Amino acid sequence: MARKAEARVIIHLACTECKERTYTTTKNRRNDPQRLEFKKYCPRCHTHRLHREVR
Repeated sequence: MARKAEARVIIHLACTECKERTYTTTKNRRNDPQRLEFKKYCPRCHTHRLHREVR
């Protein structure tokens, strides 16, 4: 049976320079209520950039 309130949600990560959504991941809403930030490779910019969670 499914739980009433799911803790993990699917989020999209967008590059801060070109704003392209290139990554998807999951996060736990209870442990990480604020937006996530990662340094990841952006295929459009051809370099490592900061990627932030978008809603």
